[in-house]
Amino acid sequence: MSLETSFERRSLPLEYPFTIARGTQTESEVVTVHVEDEDGRVGIGGAGPAPHYGETPATVEAVLPDLLAVVEAVDDPHNLARIERRMRETVERNPAARTAVSIACHDLAAKRLDVPLYQYWGLDPADTLETSYTIGIDDTESMREKTETALERGYGRLKVKLGTDRDIEIIRTIRSVAPNVDLFVDANEAWAPREAVRKIERLTEFDLEFVEQPVPAENREGLRFVYERSALPIAADESCVTLEDIPQIADRCDIANLKLMKCGGLREAKRMIHTARAHGLEVMCGCMTESNASIAAAAHLAPLLDYADIDGSLLLADDPYDGVPMPDGRVDLAALERPGTGAALE
Repeated sequence: MSLETSFERRSLPLEYPFTIARGTQTESEVVTVHVEDEDGRVGIGGAGPAPHYGETPATVEAVLPDLLAVVEAVDDPHNLARIERRMRETVERNPAARTAVSIACHDLAAKRLDVPLYQYWGLDPADTLETSYTIGIDDTESMREKTETALERGYGRLKVKLGTDRDIEIIRTIRSVAPNVDLFVDANEAWAPREAVRKIERLTEFDLEFVEQPVPAENREGLRFVYERSALPIAADESCVTLEDIPQIADRCDIANLKLMKCGGLREAKRMIHTARAHGLEVMCGCMTESNASIAAAAHLAPLLDYADIDGSLLLADDPYDGVPMPDGRVDLAALERPGTGAALE
């Protein structure tokens, strides 16, 4: 076997400016990886690096030649354990870059067997979820309008970004136009512990599922303080980056939120899911603003999850890649008609 590899960088505009407590973005810079076998089958993977975790498109591009050299040296896309181990030995950090290569190799391995990735993993496509759709921070009227648009598009589960001095007003407004949807909120580390407890108490009247990352990730005792006093379940995102974090947060939250761009590969993502379960946690898979070159792979984890927050491609103005069908936000693995992850250039 002889594998050929390549990568390219793209700038993808977002449908709306996307604001969270840390700042605003208007486009998503992604890097797409291709791994091609001797028969012309191409595995596709994507990186959506987040500067918050120390990665940029430039750092991804800088390390990909070394990571792809690992793939070419192993020369077998089915030997995923060896590929991911050697990539980590070669580049210890840069998880988004390693994830892009991991996805491409999984995609190619499943394509070589002519099966979708969930079948390659032995998962049930009927056991799936509805992804949330995110409403970013904006003036209150604009957030109302974005919510109305989401409802018109059929989304029945929403995530609302908070971390402002009008958080209660925002949720009250959104509930007024979306009284029946499943709803949770994400503060992205914006609150101090006592402030979080007070706000969560006020938020209980709006029938929320849970609150994501109320306090800064480095304040693990603050997370415990909120968890022990919270009137709503707590999800850990920025506090849950790698497998090693899960035992550290197990007594400080109810839900572990893993992201492919944080953990470094699909095999590592599955290990995090099983480790979280072993610690009595529910599990969510989130995402960055990404194309279907990576979101499609995350969709195949749906049968293993309690919650899916994989709307990254839905937030783009236009995604060059098709992926797993998600009518009205529901991840429909059974409707996927292509092998591999389902990512394909439109």
